[in-house]
Amino acid sequence: MRSTFLGLFLTLALLCCGTSFAQTTAAAPSTADQIAKLQAQVAQAQSSADNGWMLVSAALVLMMTGPGLALFYGGLVRKKNVLSVMMQSFAMMAIITIMWAVVNYSLAFDSGSAFIGGLHHLFLKGVGLDPDPDYAATLPLQTFMVYQLMFAIITPALITGAFAERMKFSGMAAFMILWSIVVYSPMAHMVWGKGGLLNASLGGKFPCLDFAGGTVVHITSGVSALVTAIYLGKRLGYPKEPMPPHSVVLSFIGACLLWVGWFGFNAGSALAAGTLATSAFVNTHFAAAAAALSWAAAEWVRNGKPSALGAISGSVAGLVAITPAAGFVSPMSAIILGLIAGIFCYFMVIKVKALFGYDDSLDAFGVHGAGGTLGAILTGVFATSAINPIFGKNASGVPLPTGGADGHWHQVLNQFVGVAIAWGISIVGTLILLKIVDLTIGLRVSPEDEVEGLDLTQHGEEGYDHAS
Repeated sequence: MRSTFLGLFLTLALLCCGTSFAQTTAAAPSTADQIAKLQAQVAQAQSSADNGWMLVSAALVLMMTGPGLALFYGGLVRKKNVLSVMMQSFAMMAIITIMWAVVNYSLAFDSGSAFIGGLHHLFLKGVGLDPDPDYAATLPLQTFMVYQLMFAIITPALITGAFAERMKFSGMAAFMILWSIVVYSPMAHMVWGKGGLLNASLGGKFPCLDFAGGTVVHITSGVSALVTAIYLGKRLGYPKEPMPPHSVVLSFIGACLLWVGWFGFNAGSALAAGTLATSAFVNTHFAAAAAALSWAAAEWVRNGKPSALGAISGSVAGLVAITPAAGFVSPMSAIILGLIAGIFCYFMVIKVKALFGYDDSLDAFGVHGAGGTLGAILTGVFATSAINPIFGKNASGVPLPTGGADGHWHQVLNQFVGVAIAWGISIVGTLILLKIVDLTIGLRVSPEDEVEGLDLTQHGEEGYDHAS
């Protein structure tokens, strides 16, 4: 009897233990579930890091327009025009933002033809918080959109340096609205948009390497600046009357803000907080330093002394030239590119402008148009797959050559195609738009208003209280 009870007890105990083990096994996650959960957490961490970096980069690029460019340009004009020049940069921050939301983002980044985007994203329709893998797989599409907006803001603001001190505010606003549609948006689509003719990463017919806007930003703005300066004509008294900067101190501060903000401009164009962003960051800094030294050295040789204005102008020239190359070249190539850019842009500003006699008030073409063209071409020379294998790998897993540094000299030809298109659309588009605005609203202020100054005549205020 006792053995019967003992057997029954052991049987019940085993049954209870088996049930408990089965329940525990069922409750415990499988290895596959644990791996999937871990991968999701890693992806979320990467997305958060990338998104944080890109939001900071967007803020840095906006800082380049205001206060960076506003101070840089503001200090270079006469004091009777300081507010008008600053207001032009500030106006772009407001006007282009609304234009971007309504139509320009769609024209630049929606799928369309090889030359212009579609209209599916009008009023930011479909631009939400989910990523678009074609542009940035780890970023909310709105982050990508607002980052690109900051480029669209500063580009037309750069043009204002060429017509400083002589264009009506109303004419400027109308011209910039049209220019952002007709010139900037198509160029941005061709280089960076889906299906764009010059898009190197999404199968463009002529893959043009432009990491952060050598063609899209600097050539379009610089060439359009030259066309505008010639169309408007010279300032009253130019070049016989001296028109020195009223405050190099303001320009100095503005240039330093531009240098810092440019890290968001170039390193942010990696669209991720990874090694490519580091490469672009380092190259940006080295090129700016090299160009500041080469411009100052050229000035020292010519004039017997280096000036503060020359040094800061050189740094901006280096930043412009490295922009298309920032994510494709090595640090030493960036230094060489910067050294060349400083001397080249100095020559354009000092010699070429004087030779042809155009009044590019603040040297928007000499620095941005010339520097952007030089940088775009040299990008094809110095680009290497060791930094950015943008064209993928062959069947053996070896990165395909990127530029001349890898022996792929055909890329230089592609760069020339991109440069030619940027020059062409800028010249033709700008001329047509200037004529339309001139015939309807008018572009140039009256001689009386120009003498009095645009601060008072266009805005009814002065930058400085002369009575105090």
